[in-house]
Amino acid sequence: LPPPRWPVECEVIQETMEHIEWVPPKPEPFCPPMGPEQELYTLGEEQGTVVYHSSPALQGSRFIRARVGGAPGPLSSPAAPLEGPQDTTLLFESRFESGNLQKAIKVGPYEYVLMLRPDLYTAKHTQWFYFRVQNTRQEPLYRFTIANMAKPKSLYSQGLRPLLYSQRDAQSHGIGWRRVGTDVCYYRGSAGEPPMFRLSWTVRFPHDGDTCFFAACYPYTYSDLQRYLRALAADPERSRYCTVQVLCRSLAGNTVYLLTVTSPGGNTGKRVVVASARAHPGESGGSWAMRGFLDFLLSAHADARLLRRLFVFKVVPMLNPDGVVVGNSRCSLAGRDPNRAYGMALPGSFPGVWHLRAMVQRMLAEREVLLYCDFHGHSRKNNVFMYGCDAGGDGTRTRLRQRVFPLMLSKNAPDKFSFSSCKFQVQKSKEGTGRVSMWRLGVSHSYTLEVAFGGSTLGGRSSHFSVEDLESLGRLLCDTLLDFCDPEPAKLQQCLVEADALLQQQMGHEPGSGVSWSDVSPSELESTTSGSDSSVSDG
Repeated sequence: LPPPRWPVECEVIQETMEHIEWVPPKPEPFCPPMGPEQELYTLGEEQGTVVYHSSPALQGSRFIRARVGGAPGPLSSPAAPLEGPQDTTLLFESRFESGNLQKAIKVGPYEYVLMLRPDLYTAKHTQWFYFRVQNTRQEPLYRFTIANMAKPKSLYSQGLRPLLYSQRDAQSHGIGWRRVGTDVCYYRGSAGEPPMFRLSWTVRFPHDGDTCFFAACYPYTYSDLQRYLRALAADPERSRYCTVQVLCRSLAGNTVYLLTVTSPGGNTGKRVVVASARAHPGESGGSWAMRGFLDFLLSAHADARLLRRLFVFKVVPMLNPDGVVVGNSRCSLAGRDPNRAYGMALPGSFPGVWHLRAMVQRMLAEREVLLYCDFHGHSRKNNVFMYGCDAGGDGTRTRLRQRVFPLMLSKNAPDKFSFSSCKFQVQKSKEGTGRVSMWRLGVSHSYTLEVAFGGSTLGGRSSHFSVEDLESLGRLLCDTLLDFCDPEPAKLQQCLVEADALLQQQMGHEPGSGVSWSDVSPSELESTTSGSDSSVSDG
């Protein structure tokens, strides 16, 4: 499988970053939120020293050309050199796959102000971070402050903590990514327009002279996906019922892969289920949930065999590989959000979403596409939830059925999935999303699956999601699909009754009062707060 292709403006170091997988022995609790009086503490980066600066692309320019390895020629040295063994300055690096850190400013012996790099060819969308630090000291308490976060609200103000990976702990103790950080706070920083927000945390490193990494969520790179596909192709059993094809090439020439999973033999009469992930590159939790989905679907489990007999699964595990490679938060190399581009006939600008939509259109001409699920991450709300499609014009049963699949999933995953956080309104600003576009084409059940960057507040939990939690979502989706399509109608009927009762309750009607909500508009059924984790639309 070919190595990743990068825009020629991007410098890329030779080392490849690989991390071991590890599940903490017990759930990692949320951090106690900071009080508002502590949030006013700000650092003056103007008085500091720039110790790392890597800025690959001119903001406002546009993508022209890509090559394997990025920028040709010798690499620059963005990190300030150490002055000797006594120099305790940290050495920063982010010029690797999915890395994002633009600048580090040392403002105290162990204090650093950090700036993230905006999505390439834009001046915004600063949220995802993933960078390396070396020359650590075990004793001191370090403070890091990312000074240019874009979103006014964040789970960091509700207990979310950053991730740390210690190379020495991985090699010596088999410990991988873990949640760290005390005094985590998220607050408004600059007074300019648009306003910037600050994420600040303190941490002690586990060892002297270690190589460590920080990340917003568990990284899952394009190369990670390729390793997964390589192992799949080498497995004679799993490759019997999974074919890997090229859906299209991205703007940079990276492959957008399409997996078809079904039992060998004829596909006559089989309905289709379509799943996709990583339209937004900074939402890496979606990739881990997708991996769990594929792992279960390709397993020898009796339910997996039944699913393969019943359905043809069309899966695009990474819709925006370019964004993933370069460490963007939201955009592709077109400098725009691909999950607002499904309505545009622009295969040259948004090849992944254009070819996915075209494939679903072809499928619909031949057979029923029962369900579409687009895996995303959410930075402002905890738990897992879904957005569906209820335009209000359909009959009562159709509108209720839109709510049945998420309701069933909430019963299968009571400690992770929140049905009360689900929304079904089709807002005008969301017409260009995969969910709404597929529904408009004729996919009867079309959803966005939102996986919190944080964790769960359900079932007695108040803790971060682990990789194991994220992967389990894939299996739970498969379980729910079988429940949803069970020929014995009892489960479906029970959920229809329950969904109806919940809507009556929402409208303030007494259960069994006989009052209908069926002519009530979706906007009246839901609060008008913005649903998806989108920033202000960029057109």
